[in-house]
Amino acid sequence: MIRDEINGWLADLFHRDNITRTVKALAASQDQPGVSSSREATKKRVTDAETRLRRFQEAIEAGVDPAALAETINEVQAERAAATAELDATPTSSALSEAEIHARIDSLGEIGPALANTSPDKLANLYTAVSLQIRYQPDDHAADVTIEPVGRVNSKGVGGGT
Repeated sequence: MIRDEINGWLADLFHRDNITRTVKALAASQDQPGVSSSREATKKRVTDAETRLRRFQEAIEAGVDPAALAETINEVQAERAAATAELDATPTSSALSEAEIHARIDSLGEIGPALANTSPDKLANLYTAVSLQIRYQPDDHAADVTIEPVGRVNSKGVGGGT
Protein backbone atom coordinates (compact mmCIF):
# COMPACT_ATOMS: atom_id res chain seq x y z
CA MET A 1 0.00 0.00 0.00
CA ILE A 2 1.35 3.44 -0.90
CA ARG A 3 0.71 4.75 2.62
CA ASP A 4 3.15 2.18 3.99
CA GLU A 5 5.77 3.19 1.40
CA ILE A 6 5.38 6.87 2.26
CA ASN A 7 5.52 6.21 5.99
CA GLY A 8 8.59 4.03 5.49
CA TRP A 9 10.29 6.80 3.55
CA LEU A 10 9.46 9.37 6.24
CA ALA A 11 10.66 7.00 8.96
CA ASP A 12 13.89 6.47 7.04
CA LEU A 13 14.49 10.23 6.86
CA PHE A 14 14.35 10.40 10.66
CA HIS A 15 16.16 7.13 11.37
CA ARG A 16 19.25 7.59 13.56
CA ASP A 17 21.49 6.61 10.61
CA ASN A 18 20.08 9.49 8.53
CA ILE A 19 19.15 12.07 11.15
CA THR A 20 22.26 14.24 10.73
CA ARG A 21 21.67 14.59 6.98
CA THR A 22 17.96 15.27 7.54
CA VAL A 23 18.64 17.90 10.22
CA LYS A 24 21.17 19.65 7.96
CA ALA A 25 18.64 19.66 5.11
CA LEU A 26 15.89 21.03 7.38
CA ALA A 27 18.21 23.73 8.75
CA ALA A 28 19.30 24.72 5.23
CA SER A 29 15.68 24.83 4.05
CA GLN A 30 14.99 27.66 6.50
CA ASP A 31 17.41 30.03 4.82
CA GLN A 32 15.62 33.14 3.66
CA PRO A 33 18.35 35.14 1.94
CA GLY A 34 15.93 37.83 0.80
CA VAL A 35 14.85 38.63 4.36
CA SER A 36 18.40 38.73 5.70
CA SER A 37 19.81 40.89 2.91
CA SER A 38 16.77 43.18 3.03
CA ARG A 39 17.26 43.75 6.78
CA GLU A 40 20.95 44.49 6.25
CA ALA A 41 20.24 46.96 3.45
CA THR A 42 17.64 48.72 5.59
CA LYS A 43 20.02 48.86 8.57
CA LYS A 44 22.62 50.45 6.28
CA ARG A 45 20.11 53.10 5.17
CA VAL A 46 19.39 53.95 8.82
CA THR A 47 23.10 54.14 9.63
CA ASP A 48 23.82 56.29 6.54
CA ALA A 49 21.02 58.73 7.45
CA GLU A 50 22.27 58.99 11.04
CA THR A 51 25.82 59.63 9.78
CA ARG A 52 24.61 62.45 7.51
CA LEU A 53 22.58 63.98 10.34
CA ARG A 54 25.63 63.89 12.59
CA ARG A 55 27.68 65.66 9.90
CA PHE A 56 25.02 68.36 9.54
CA GLN A 57 25.01 68.83 13.31
CA GLU A 58 28.83 69.14 13.28
CA ALA A 59 28.58 71.68 10.44
CA ILE A 60 26.10 73.74 12.44
CA GLU A 61 28.37 73.57 15.50
CA ALA A 62 31.24 74.74 13.23
CA GLY A 63 29.25 77.84 12.26
CA VAL A 64 27.15 76.93 9.20
CA ASP A 65 23.78 78.68 9.18
CA PRO A 66 21.14 76.13 10.33
CA ALA A 67 18.54 77.69 8.02
CA ALA A 68 20.71 76.77 5.03
CA LEU A 69 20.58 73.09 6.03
CA ALA A 70 17.01 72.92 7.34
CA GLU A 71 15.42 71.47 4.19
CA THR A 72 18.20 68.90 3.70
CA ILE A 73 18.09 67.90 7.38
CA ASN A 74 14.32 67.41 7.16
CA GLU A 75 14.74 65.17 4.10
CA VAL A 76 17.38 63.05 5.81
CA GLN A 77 15.28 62.79 8.98
CA ALA A 78 12.36 61.59 6.84
CA GLU A 79 14.64 59.02 5.16
CA ARG A 80 15.81 57.80 8.57
CA ALA A 81 12.23 57.57 9.87
CA ALA A 82 11.11 55.62 6.79
CA ALA A 83 14.07 53.24 7.01
CA THR A 84 13.53 52.73 10.76
CA ALA A 85 9.84 51.97 10.20
CA GLU A 86 10.76 49.52 7.42
CA LEU A 87 13.33 47.86 9.68
CA ASP A 88 10.74 47.50 12.45
CA ALA A 89 8.33 45.88 9.97
CA THR A 90 10.91 43.48 8.47
CA PRO A 91 10.72 40.07 10.16
CA THR A 92 13.76 38.82 11.97
CA SER A 93 14.92 35.30 11.28
CA SER A 94 12.96 32.67 13.15
CA ALA A 95 15.18 29.88 11.90
CA LEU A 96 15.91 27.04 14.26
CA SER A 97 19.47 25.95 14.91
CA GLU A 98 20.52 22.39 14.11
CA ALA A 99 20.56 21.67 17.85
CA GLU A 100 16.97 22.93 18.21
CA ILE A 101 15.86 20.80 15.25
CA HIS A 102 17.59 17.75 16.78
CA ALA A 103 15.85 18.40 20.10
CA ARG A 104 12.43 18.68 18.48
CA ILE A 105 12.95 15.48 16.51
CA ASP A 106 14.26 13.66 19.59
CA SER A 107 11.14 14.70 21.49
CA LEU A 108 9.03 12.81 18.94
CA GLY A 109 10.63 9.46 19.76
CA GLU A 110 10.86 6.71 17.14
CA ILE A 111 9.14 7.98 14.00
CA GLY A 112 8.64 4.61 12.26
CA PRO A 113 6.53 2.95 14.97
CA ALA A 114 4.69 6.20 15.61
CA LEU A 115 3.64 6.43 11.95
CA ALA A 116 2.63 2.77 11.87
CA ASN A 117 0.33 3.25 14.88
CA THR A 118 -1.19 6.58 13.84
CA SER A 119 -4.82 6.99 12.87
CA PRO A 120 -5.68 7.92 9.27
CA ASP A 121 -6.90 11.36 10.42
CA LYS A 122 -3.58 12.16 12.09
CA LEU A 123 -1.66 10.88 9.06
CA ALA A 124 -3.77 13.14 6.86
CA ASN A 125 -2.84 16.11 9.10
CA LEU A 126 0.85 15.17 8.86
CA TYR A 127 0.69 14.79 5.08
CA THR A 128 -1.01 18.18 4.81
CA ALA A 129 1.58 19.79 7.10
CA VAL A 130 4.44 18.63 4.87
CA SER A 131 2.53 19.43 1.66
CA LEU A 132 2.59 15.81 0.51
CA GLN A 133 1.83 15.51 -3.20
CA ILE A 134 1.36 12.20 -5.02
CA ARG A 135 1.34 11.89 -8.79
CA TYR A 136 0.34 8.41 -9.89
CA GLN A 137 1.90 7.03 -13.10
CA PRO A 138 -0.63 4.38 -14.23
CA ASP A 139 1.50 3.06 -17.10
CA ASP A 140 4.38 2.32 -14.72
CA HIS A 141 2.20 1.43 -11.72
CA ALA A 142 4.31 3.92 -9.80
CA ALA A 143 3.83 7.15 -7.89
CA ASP A 144 6.01 10.21 -7.58
CA VAL A 145 5.83 11.49 -4.02
CA THR A 146 6.92 14.99 -3.11
CA ILE A 147 6.95 16.81 0.22
CA GLU A 148 7.76 20.43 0.94
CA PRO A 149 8.48 20.72 4.66
CA VAL A 150 9.68 24.36 5.19
CA GLY A 151 9.95 25.46 1.61
CA ARG A 152 12.29 22.80 0.22
CA VAL A 153 11.42 19.77 -1.86
CA ASN A 154 12.35 16.14 -1.25
CA SER A 155 11.08 13.51 -3.62
CA LYS A 156 10.80 9.72 -3.80
CA GLY A 157 9.54 7.47 -6.53
CA VAL A 158 7.43 4.60 -5.24
CA GLY A 159 7.03 1.56 -7.47
CA GLY A 160 4.46 -1.18 -7.21
CA GLY A 161 0.88 -1.88 -8.04
CA THR A 162 -0.94 0.03 -5.30
